[in-house]
Amino acid sequence: MNWDDVYAAMFGGLPDYGDILALVANSVVAGAVLGLVGGLIGVFVLQRDMAFAVHGISELSFAGAAAALLLGADVVTGSIVGSVLAAALIGWLGARARDRNSIIGVLMPFGLGLGILFLSLYPGRSANRFSLLTGQIVSVQSSQLNWLIAISAFVLIGILVIWRPLRFDSLDPQSAAARGVPTTLVSLAFMLLLGLIVAVSVHIIGALLVMALVVTPAAAAMRIASGPLSVPLLATVFGFVSAVGGILLAIMGTLPVSPYITTISFGIYLVCRLAGRSRSRVSRDA
Repeated sequence: MNWDDVYAAMFGGLPDYGDILALVANSVVAGAVLGLVGGLIGVFVLQRDMAFAVHGISELSFAGAAAALLLGADVVTGSIVGSVLAAALIGWLGARARDRNSIIGVLMPFGLGLGILFLSLYPGRSANRFSLLTGQIVSVQSSQLNWLIAISAFVLIGILVIWRPLRFDSLDPQSAAARGVPTTLVSLAFMLLLGLIVAVSVHIIGALLVMALVVTPAAAAMRIASGPLSVPLLATVFGFVSAVGGILLAIMGTLPVSPYITTISFGIYLVCRLAGRSRSRVSRDA
């Protein structure tokens, strides 16, 4: 399946939305899964003040995907290699926030520069290059969907396994260390899980806008909720709505999928921010 199939579906005679939707069913499923898992892991990203790290990891993921594209290898595999490498470096060397931000600041331009170099050497279609930056609505092939689901399931299970020590370390790292929580191991495990979900998100929404699935839904949820269960649940719902809603809108247009996903995600955040502000004002008045 490629863009020519979708173009033919839109302008060559398939009569209804359902027929067009069938052509991108893999992307819808992948987007739904990534929206759910990205929203969940984003809660811990914000609690650990690591939103900047998501962007740093995505740049190395972009470089790995671009290298795979140049070499004729699987793009998802290259993206995963780049993400995991970046996540491991940040988790291992960036124990303190100041060190972590410095490392990310070094990795981001390096990864972006490598990715641009590899894309400039790639002799194939320009659409393939562009999709690594902004996503591609038909980029998920049937052979790749199972891998995307398996990786997302692995990340979800990993988060659930380390949930309690990760939450303790995210909210109060000093107390967690004093209580014997292996904070370094927990941090490294979390970074590797984050690297995996960023890698597969890059394949859907592109390297430049991956934060719309991993950070924005959680940020929106934290504006209107504060409970240990309500925030993760709302974040997964917002991530799901952003990803699936963006894809469903994009298949009837000519733009990449990423502007639709980011617009929905930002709209949800804006509504939640206004709602949270109104609720705080009512509470103060009361």
